[in-house]
Order: sequence, then structure tokens, then C-alpha cells
Amino acid sequence: MKKSHLTFLFLPVWKRNLIVYRRIWKVNLMVPLLEPLFYLAAFGIGLSGLIGDVVYAGDQLSYIRFIAPALLATAIMFNAFFETTYASFVRMYYQKTFDAMLATPLSLEEVITAEIVWGATKSMLASTIILGVISAFGFAVYPWALLVIPLAFLGGMVFGSAGMFFTGITPSIDMFNLPFFLLVTPLFLFSGTFFPVSSLPEWGQYLAQLSPLYHLVELTRLATMGSMESSLLVSLSYLTLLAVIFYFLSIRSMRKRLIK
Repeated sequence: MKKSHLTFLFLPVWKRNLIVYRRIWKVNLMVPLLEPLFYLAAFGIGLSGLIGDVVYAGDQLSYIRFIAPALLATAIMFNAFFETTYASFVRMYYQKTFDAMLATPLSLEEVITAEIVWGATKSMLASTIILGVISAFGFAVYPWALLVIPLAFLGGMVFGSAGMFFTGITPSIDMFNLPFFLLVTPLFLFSGTFFPVSSLPEWGQYLAQLSPLYHLVELTRLATMGSMESSLLVSLSYLTLLAVIFYFLSIRSMRKRLIK
């Protein structure tokens, strides 16, 4: 019986996903390149004039300047979560890629870790492209904005691990509508992405602070502004804790699903 262990053998699995990605890299790059342009155009031309400036971290920001870093954070969430739900489910259930890998000396931990790390890698690639887009508009202060790239990997590990956990407990691919509708959509709307959390009622502010996306938005926004605050350590610690918790939950759920 194969032992449960984790070594750097997960890297060839990660490389396999990279090779597949590179075959259609032009298509894969279109979304993170065009999506922020659409959002910036829509909010910059439409809502920005109506809303005016937003007070954040003691500064007056234009509305478009306020939401630009949030687009980075939401892209990190969507890329990692989608990769380890729909894409991983296809590899596991339809393509039987996981079964083939587990027939080799690879352990389940290595296969699942590779999937999660690959999801985090896609988040990091997408955030790098979006960072370039918002930088072209003057919405990023360097060198602090470069911190977005490692932040993207950390955020990708959080949402990639959460997605893999749901892959382990979701019976069919159609059922992924539930975590997307009940979890991802509320996080997308109420995590300080399109309006300051301070505008919510007090109970809503407490709930928002439980959101991993809220902390990721805070980190990306402060990094692109070049503002360093003590709350950064709180947000970093919270995201790291969630990444660890969801990682082990994902291993447990996938073990129950794959090991008969």
C-alpha cells in the first residue's frame, strides 16, 4: 500500500498542467488582459462621475482608483477557485487523470498539492497581467505594487485549497453552482470590492472581516497605493491560517473521494 507523504514529486504534476496551459496560452491570457479593461471602462466612464471620490485609509481616491486593486483580488479568487473546482473535476472525473497519477509512485498529497499550487500559479499569472493594465492607467505605486505578485500566490493557495475541498465533496460538476452562488458571489459583492466595508451596517462589517477576499482586497489595495499599515500583518496572518486549514480539509475530502 502506498504511503501518505508529500515530497517535491508534486512539481512534475504542476509542470504537466503548465504544459497544457502553454498550448492555449493566447486564449488563457485574453481574460485577465481584457476583463480589467472592461471593468475600468464601465466604472470609469459610468459610475465614477456619479459617485465621486472615496475616502480610504485617510486618502481621497477616485472611484476607479478605488476599485482597480479590487479587480486584482477578485481575479485571484476566481482563477484559483475555478481551476480547482471545474478544471480539477474534469481532470479527476472525466479525463481520469488523477487515477492515472495515483497508479504511479505519486501520493494523493502530491497530486492534490500540485493542483492547488497550479491554481495559485494561475492566480499569480493573472494578477501580474492585471497589475500591468492598472499600472498603465497610473493606479499602482512602485516598488510596493510588486508585492501584489506574492500576495496573489498566497490568495491563490487560500481559494485554490477551498475549491479543492469542494471538489472532494461535490457529487457532480453541475453542483458547483452552489459554492459559486452561495460563497464566491457574496464574497465578490460584499468584501470591500465595489464600496468601502464601512458603509455596511455594523453586523455587516463584522461579517465582511471574516471574508478572505476582504483581507486580500485590503492587501492589494494598500500595496498598489504604497501604504504600509499594521493591519497588513493581521490580514497576512489570517490568509495564511485559512490556506493551511483549507489545505488539510482538501486533502481529507479528496482522500475520502479517491481512496476506496
